[in-house]
Amino acid sequence: MADRVLITGGAGFLGINLARYLLARGYIVRSLDIAPFDYPERSQIEEHTGDIRDRAAVDRAMKDVKFVVHTAAALPLYSPADIFSTDIDGTRNILESAREHGVERVVHISSTAVYGIPDHHPLVETDRLSGVGPYGEAKVKAEELCLEFRKAGMCVPILRPKSFVGPERLGIFAMLYDWAMEGHNFPLPGNGKNRYQLLDVEDLCEAIVRCLTLDRDRVNDTFNIGAKEFTTIKEDFQAVLDAAGHGKKIITFPAAPMVWALAILEKLKLSPVYKWAYGTVTEDSFVSVEKAERVLGFTPKYSNKEALVRNYQWYVANAKKFGQQTGVSHRVPWSQGILKLAKLFF
Repeated sequence: MADRVLITGGAGFLGINLARYLLARGYIVRSLDIAPFDYPERSQIEEHTGDIRDRAAVDRAMKDVKFVVHTAAALPLYSPADIFSTDIDGTRNILESAREHGVERVVHISSTAVYGIPDHHPLVETDRLSGVGPYGEAKVKAEELCLEFRKAGMCVPILRPKSFVGPERLGIFAMLYDWAMEGHNFPLPGNGKNRYQLLDVEDLCEAIVRCLTLDRDRVNDTFNIGAKEFTTIKEDFQAVLDAAGHGKKIITFPAAPMVWALAILEKLKLSPVYKWAYGTVTEDSFVSVEKAERVLGFTPKYSNKEALVRNYQWYVANAKKFGQQTGVSHRVPWSQGILKLAKLFF
């Protein structure tokens, strides 16, 4: 009989890509999400609509599950209260319920945001954790919970992916794709020479499946996951503008005044660019994936450029569906706020 995998946050960007990846490999997929699972694959999965902060809903979704992939999280644009309650209390609910239902493995999807704004690169799994803002802080606390349950005997692999892109990914990346498609130059703070590693969602799905299938003791650890091939942020982002075919360029600006302006706009709720994003976009940001390569046999398929262009091509093919829709998840474009007016100058 096929193994049943519960994906928390199954209706999200990672959730749907993972569901498709697992279905193609013969797994039974169950989704638990506060949002409806409104994709074409709906008839192929078991849908549970509920909040991971609701223990009863979690328990209902956990029945007869062999593996859990915990992707559900409140992202940076959510309120601090929602971030802490979802990312910490919700994670505790998942772990407690999984233990009580005899789940074999819980793969926790964390984030390299747990490293904060680092002072060296590449980052390795043993580096100090220092989350920036409510989201980063909550991700650190969630990992601490995972370690507690791991010490108590559970198998809880922790994956720390870089920002990942691919089909269905919108959020803050939709701004770059929107400007590229409409034929605008795109502004970046700093000189653009910093190396900023990304990740294709398909590569992340491959790492997750390895954590489900390889030897238990081998995977019961913490792993950075990111692209192997990446250049500078200016060069990688330029690949999207080149794919758009309008001859536009990435335009760089002195970092300090632009970051200062973005910080003010964030406080005034006029911009979707949050602290961790504008605090790291001008600096090197990359992790070592050597441990995942060595222990998991992880080999990223996509470079930064390939992942970004693949996501952009999906965006163009589906742009008419988005309309004026905005929100705070990766499933929808984030409102550009006052930054939309800046397009007039680029």
